[in-house]
Amino acid sequence: MTEPADIRHIVLDTDTGIDDALALLYLAGRPDAELCAITSVYGNTPVESALTNIARVLKVAGLDDTLVARGAAGPIEGEAAIAHLVHGRDGLGDLWSDPIAPKNLSPLSSAELLVELGRSRPGYYDLLPVGPLTNIGLALEIEPELLTLYRSVVIMGGSGPFPPLGVTQMVDANIQNDAEAARRVFAAPRNELVMVGVNVTAGTIVDEQAVESLQRAGTAWGAFSAQVLHAYMDFYQHAWGRRVSSAHDGLAAALLVQPDWITKSARGPVNITSDGYSTRAHLLQTAEGLPPSWPTEPAPDTLVVLDVDRTAFLADFIRVLSGR
Repeated sequence: MTEPADIRHIVLDTDTGIDDALALLYLAGRPDAELCAITSVYGNTPVESALTNIARVLKVAGLDDTLVARGAAGPIEGEAAIAHLVHGRDGLGDLWSDPIAPKNLSPLSSAELLVELGRSRPGYYDLLPVGPLTNIGLALEIEPELLTLYRSVVIMGGSGPFPPLGVTQMVDANIQNDAEAARRVFAAPRNELVMVGVNVTAGTIVDEQAVESLQRAGTAWGAFSAQVLHAYMDFYQHAWGRRVSSAHDGLAAALLVQPDWITKSARGPVNITSDGYSTRAHLLQTAEGLPPSWPTEPAPDTLVVLDVDRTAFLADFIRVLSGR
């Protein structure tokens, strides 16, 4: 089997809940992706549990020697809302009780490692943050040109343009948990910054048949994926009345390695907004294509994903997670 011509050398920044774990496992199974380092952060679960969960997924994937770093335990400003109700107390549905730790833990913090990797090989790594952006916000204090040192940065977070009148979107916990870090990231200079927000991930659904397929695979990968998805669906069934879930972080991971699955996008500045309840990252454009009705902050353009080929992504996602 020949090596793909364009391998993405990925640094994954994660708050290792259920969809993060599946994104990690998915990248481990893609021949065009190399997981070079994983930086942990709080969010779906406390940072120590995020580290445990990274180690658990790497063990399933057979990538125990991957470099891992301990990251921020809370946001730059404010307090975190840990998503215990969604991901369980341990971030993976409370399915395991045995302690496990990463085998290759860096002496550097997540923020320090992000800077070291970027400076060591400018333009070589792709950065994939799928949790709160705190580590990246802290790394920008050390190296303001951080995002220019990465080939691309693909964020699972944000809400796309403003929704049509009368439409309410799912809350994006990654932006909500650290608005200051998100503001720093979307204002920073970069090579390419891609926002894969809840405007596209919320409707990218792993359904009951997909989980049954994973269970039937008869592999360690399929069994692990089905187990954690069942736990995820315990929460999501109350949203839609079915045992399904959104593939939030998995979609962002897939679009990093397979950008041709993006079928519609827009470029423009992104600002952080708040209505007093929810904090969001929005492309500065209404559903009608108009600017918002208040003064905005200047920011470089971000590539904002508006639609994707869900059929192609979901088929590949389940195939890879089945471990066949």
